[in-house]
Amino acid sequence: MATDDKHRATAAAILPLVGGASNVRTVAHCMTRLRLGLLDPSLVDDEALKALPAVMGVVEDDTYQIVLGPGTVARVTPEFEALVEEARASAPATTPAPAAAPAPPPPTPGGTTATAEELAAQGAELRATRKAKNATPFKLFLRKIADVFVPLIPALIGCGIIAGLNGLLVNLGWLTGVTPALAAVASGFMALIAVFVGYNTAKEFGGTPILGGAVAAIIVFPGVANIEAFGQKLSPGQGGVLGALGAAVLAVYVEKWCRRWVPEALDVLVTPTLTVLISGLVTIFGLMYVAGEVSSAIGTAADWLLSHGGAGAGLLLGGFFLPLVMLGLHQALIPIHTTLIEQQGYTVLLPILAMAGAGQVGAAVAVYVRLPRNESIRRTIRSALPAGLLGVGEPLIYGVSLPLGRPFVTACVGGAFGGAFVGLFNQLGTSVGSTAIGPSGWALFPLLDGNHGLGGTIAIYAGGLLVGYVAGFVATYCFGFSKELLAEFNVDQEAATAGTTTVVAGSPGTTAPGAPDATDPGQQPAPAKV
Repeated sequence: MATDDKHRATAAAILPLVGGASNVRTVAHCMTRLRLGLLDPSLVDDEALKALPAVMGVVEDDTYQIVLGPGTVARVTPEFEALVEEARASAPATTPAPAAAPAPPPPTPGGTTATAEELAAQGAELRATRKAKNATPFKLFLRKIADVFVPLIPALIGCGIIAGLNGLLVNLGWLTGVTPALAAVASGFMALIAVFVGYNTAKEFGGTPILGGAVAAIIVFPGVANIEAFGQKLSPGQGGVLGALGAAVLAVYVEKWCRRWVPEALDVLVTPTLTVLISGLVTIFGLMYVAGEVSSAIGTAADWLLSHGGAGAGLLLGGFFLPLVMLGLHQALIPIHTTLIEQQGYTVLLPILAMAGAGQVGAAVAVYVRLPRNESIRRTIRSALPAGLLGVGEPLIYGVSLPLGRPFVTACVGGAFGGAFVGLFNQLGTSVGSTAIGPSGWALFPLLDGNHGLGGTIAIYAGGLLVGYVAGFVATYCFGFSKELLAEFNVDQEAATAGTTTVVAGSPGTTAPGAPDATDPGQQPAPAKV
């Protein structure tokens, strides 16, 4: 089957399982996921979607997210959009009827062995709990901020890889006639990133995108070097992406105010003029200076944290990253990463945070070893492990470690040890950074950069992954299962069907260690994703 046909077939298989074209409100994608805004999420057939060969997992958040992996999602999304448009053009729009809730299966006398399907159901319940807890105004605001930067990730990755290639060629003294052109290709986007941030910010906050971009463009305009604010000469780019973010948000509020008070006959002339004028002046004489000071403080703080905290800072960052994701607070790191890339050429935080995924891989391997009789869970791990190695951790988290409870905690221990390893080298003076955000695991290798050569940087990052794998495996193997949990999960499904019975994990009256108690609203841990 041709590649295009394969991706179209994947899109065609997904569409009816999400309720058809009439149920699809919006279509977008990030690095690894097809993100769908659905009118009625109850029409989705989760299990059938997970059974598709191209689908690595699903995530229910503010949008319904289907994990397809890097590269694949960028090819499936346009095919999916085309199918949606074709279906809408050939049939009148209808409002989908809510699907009837499926009847619960009859209880099995004496229970049965815990299967991957039951773990997936527990994971879905935890996702729903997490989604409800994360729907606070502050976390929704952080999600908007994240949505500003997510569309920029492909350009950051492409330019980052070109910058790394160019640096290698310069160091080797090869292709001296080409390297200046490669430098221009790699740097052009970063020179104007403030404009793109302003455009996306206005779009996310309900304003006119081009006005947000116009106001943010002031920040990178060379002519600001002739302007003085707070007793200092401004410099082009001062304030960076944070200044652009603030300027565009201000522009949105000014525009909305104008829409309310300016007469309709004058709106097309007055509203954009006042929006750009007021927001632009505030940006020049206030936001650029303030955002510049904040950006400098972020860079200084990151350098100080790793040069003084080193292994301790890496331990905390790598260990607590997934719990941070569970709380929805990880999205606040995206503008910090982007600011560091803009200032230093790379972010020293991302390689440390990527160790959280290494801990998950090690934990999953330990679960595979500790449950030799549960072929259902082992099959899930075998299918999800390659994606986990490439930094796509959702299938392992939602399908294995989080529903089991303890293995999720021990996976975080693995991430902590990997983060401590990388952080230690930062403390010793060898910075390990990433020139872009988005990828993790093995997929981060092409984006690595540092201050002591590419070879040493790659070796340290690879060492951190290895430490994360080993620590996650050992912690999970030794402490991830109690005797009761092993008895519940390490059972051959066929033998159980023939008459060997064990208690279903999560059934009424039982709670696996580390798993949520459905009867206690205070014991509802939320899921996480990488």
